[in-house]
Amino acid sequence: MGAGKSTLGRHLAHILKRPFYDSDKVIEERTGADIPWIFDVEGEEGFRRREEEVIDELTALPGIVLATGGGVVMAEANRRYLHDRGTVIYLWAPVEVQLSRTRQDRNRPLLQQPDPEAVLRRLFEIRDPLYRETCHHLVPTSSRSLRKVSDQVLSCLGVEATG
Repeated sequence: MGAGKSTLGRHLAHILKRPFYDSDKVIEERTGADIPWIFDVEGEEGFRRREEEVIDELTALPGIVLATGGGVVMAEANRRYLHDRGTVIYLWAPVEVQLSRTRQDRNRPLLQQPDPEAVLRRLFEIRDPLYRETCHHLVPTSSRSLRKVSDQVLSCLGVEATG
C-alpha cells in the first residue's frame, strides 16, 4: 500500500505503449461500487474472491502493464497467476513511507482504524515475504523519483531507460 503501483504502472504503460490495468479499478467498474463499499457489504473475503477472478482474467492478457491491490498476494492462486504469467516487480517501500503516502486516502478500507501505522506494520510483516516469493525483481521506491524508479523497472525488463 502506498508504494506507487498505480502511478508507476500508468507511466510504464505509456512508455512501453501497452495497455494499463489497475485490478482495483476493474473491480470497481464491474461492480459499480468503490472498494470501501465492497468491503462494507461483502467483507474482505468477498472482495478477495472478486480480486482473484479479476487477476486470473487480467494475467491471461498478453502484453499489458498491471497494477494490483496491495493484498493481492494473500491468495496463493494470485501469487501463482502473477508469477507464472508475467514479470512481477515488487515496489518496496518501508512502512513509514507507506503511512505518509496513504495518510489522507479514505479509499483504503484496511486503514480506516485508530492506528493505521500498526495496521501497516502488521500487513507488511505478512505481505513482504509473499511479495518476495512472488516477484521476479524488487525495486525500492521510497526516496526516488518516478523517473528513477521507472528507469530501474525498465532495466529489470531489459528495456532501455527513458533518459
